[in-house]
Amino acid sequence: MPRYRFSISAVFGLLFFSQSAVYAEDAYTLTIKDHQFAPAELKVPAGQKIKLVVINEDGTPEEFESKSLKREKVVAGKSRITLSLGPLHPGAYDFVGEFHEASAKGRIVAE
Repeated sequence: MPRYRFSISAVFGLLFFSQSAVYAEDAYTLTIKDHQFAPAELKVPAGQKIKLVVINEDGTPEEFESKSLKREKVVAGKSRITLSLGPLHPGAYDFVGEFHEASAKGRIVAE
């Protein structure tokens, strides 16, 4: 009986870890500083889900907006947000900081 318990536990453990690997999302970071995004162009893999972390180092809020990604979210000053994206088709996805559109611009490139 103990031998079967170990085997069953091993099988369930492998299933759990293999499922976790399938659903894992890579994290990518954009930083807002002086009302500009860095990096201005972020390259991500096409065809898989990603997490986008947007860190606002400014003391004022900024709104991350991307019509092509269909995302819009306010990032309070001195805080961060996390967005789940994808899977993205190959191509370029523009975004802006809506409160400072003249300077806060960028692009995500899925390749």
